[in-house]
Amino acid sequence: MQAIHEGTEWVLRLDDGQDLFETLTAFAEREKVTAAAVLFGIGMFRKASFGYWDGKQYQPHELTVPHEVVALHGTIARLEGAPSIHLHGAVAGPDHHLVGGHLLRATVAVLQELVLTTFPGRTFGRPLVESWGLRMLDLEPEAHP
Repeated sequence: MQAIHEGTEWVLRLDDGQDLFETLTAFAEREKVTAAAVLFGIGMFRKASFGYWDGKQYQPHELTVPHEVVALHGTIARLEGAPSIHLHGAVAGPDHHLVGGHLLRATVAVLQELVLTTFPGRTFGRPLVESWGLRMLDLEPEAHP
């Protein structure tokens, strides 16, 4: 992976075979990122799994052939002292049809380019909201412990 930044803006390039979530987690740990927005991503996934929330759980849709990433965005927060990556996206397959949703996992094919912005001095949280059964972004977790 390559990473450069100017101020709070980062550009990352992930390489063929890298696990998207493992690589972003390692980046967030190394750079001490505790609050960020993934503004966009483009590239290709070798394989990926997208989820659709049915109100109780994510229904996965596995992709086992390479797909072009046409949209990728999300947030980086903290959960139990570790980075928590939440991404949504859309990909196009060889038939040019789109598939998308909550990204559960992905392996980069060729490359993945990401742009993100960080919020130094802030920590986003991701507490469990019991009524939904989901972890939701909390922009000010210190305000309500």
